[in-house]
Amino acid sequence: MTATVQPVDKFITANGLRIHYLDWGNASAPPLMLLHGIARMAHSFDHVVPHLAKNFHVIAVDMRGHGDSGWHPEGAYMVEDYTSDIEVLIEQLGLRNLVLWGASTGGRVVQMIAGRHPDWVSSVIVEDVGPERPAAISNRRGDRMAKEANGWASLDEMLVQVKAENPRASDAILHNLAQQGSKKRDDGRIVWKRDPAILKGFVPTELWSTVRKIKAPIIYVLGGISNIVPPETQQELRSALPQSQLVMMPGLGHYPSDEKPEEFLGIVDRFLAGLHNR
Repeated sequence: MTATVQPVDKFITANGLRIHYLDWGNASAPPLMLLHGIARMAHSFDHVVPHLAKNFHVIAVDMRGHGDSGWHPEGAYMVEDYTSDIEVLIEQLGLRNLVLWGASTGGRVVQMIAGRHPDWVSSVIVEDVGPERPAAISNRRGDRMAKEANGWASLDEMLVQVKAENPRASDAILHNLAQQGSKKRDDGRIVWKRDPAILKGFVPTELWSTVRKIKAPIIYVLGGISNIVPPETQQELRSALPQSQLVMMPGLGHYPSDEKPEEFLGIVDRFLAGLHNR
C-alpha cells in the first residue's frame, strides 16, 4: 500500500441536495465507487482506498444526510432516495464500466443501481447485506440512534463507545471513523455528522424485484457472526443470481472490511482478477 494518496473534496447537486464525494484521483483508470452504510460516510473507506487506487479511479460518496452532504428537508431517506442521488452523480460524471462497492445500506444502493442500470456496471461488491431489511434490524438501529442523540463530551469519550461497538477493528480505523465522522454541536458536545431524520428511511425493506435484474458479476462478502443475511436469503441469492458469489468471513461482524481489511481486499482482488481472466 501507499500512504501518499489523498482525496479531493468535490460536490454535485442531485435532486436539490448538495452531495459531497471524495475523488481519489487516477482518473484514467476504470471507475470504482464506494457507498457507505447508515450513519457512516465517505471517509469510512479511507483505510482501503490506497490499495484500490492503484488500479481504479476511486470515488467515495457521502450519501444524503451523511458527512458533508445535504440534509433532506422532509427526511426522505429510503433506499430509493439514496439510489436516485447516486444515479444523478453517475450520469453527471459520465461513469460507465463501473465497479460498485457498497457496505450495509450502501450495499442495498449498489444492488439497486446494478439492477436498474445493467449497462452502467461491470461488477458489484456487496458488504454484509442482501435485498431485505427485516423489522428487527430496523428497530435495532433506532435504539442505537436514540442512545447517541445527546452526543459525547469529547472525541475520546465518543471513541470509548465506538471501540466497544466495534471490538474487532483497529484503533486507527476507529479513530479515523470518529474524527472524520463527527462534529462539534453548538453546545460543545460531539455528535455524528448525520441528519437524525435518516432513521425515517431505516424501515423494513425488500428489493428482490430489482435485484433479480442484476446482470453484472456480483460478490456478497458476509460477516460470519452477522445475522443481516440469513441462510435462506443466501440460498435465494444463489438461485436468483447464478453469476453471484457468496463468501463468508468467519468470526467477523457487519463491517468485515474494517475488521480484517487485508483479508477483505484479498477477496475483492481475487473476484476482480477472476473477471479479467475470463
